[in-house]
Amino acid sequence: MAAHDRQAPKRHVYKVMDSPVGKLTLVATAAGLAAVLWENDPPGRVRLNIESEDGNHPVLTDAARQLDEYFAGRRKTFALALDPSGTAFQRQVWNALRTIPFGETRSYAHIAAQIRHPAAVRAVGAANGRNPLSIVAPCHRVIGSSGALTGFAAGLGVKQWLLALEGAWPISSRRPGLPLAPPSPSA
Repeated sequence: MAAHDRQAPKRHVYKVMDSPVGKLTLVATAAGLAAVLWENDPPGRVRLNIESEDGNHPVLTDAARQLDEYFAGRRKTFALALDPSGTAFQRQVWNALRTIPFGETRSYAHIAAQIRHPAAVRAVGAANGRNPLSIVAPCHRVIGSSGALTGFAAGLGVKQWLLALEGAWPISSRRPGLPLAPPSPSA
């Protein structure tokens, strides 16, 4: 490959925001939002070369505003330029996640069928686990075929809380008219 054919590495910058589910690290390039990372995200789950903090980056400030609106119950979809890094298959899965409506869930098998790879249920699960755009590409809306909650980078307590926020998961301790309590740090 000629030197002029190689792409220069993307420059990633970040901003940390507080949320009801802990601190979120938002990561962007000049082209769009590259990641929403959890406070205790497993090392290596999403591999990015993050250069510096930039609290005034327009993509990051817009993403933080939209996430605040989501947590306040005023936003059901995100209108952000996105720039995640991944394989073609991973990006196909992450795009399918973005079609799951607010307040609904899908199984891994459903996502596999949707992207026309019905036998790739495990590969869909692996791509879901590497989703860099947590909440924005709502991997929390993917559950097991039995209807059970399954793995989630931020923990099942956070997954359950996000689904309850959207009305897709019952919380027996929640009384009508009261806001959801965020999960405890040990959840």
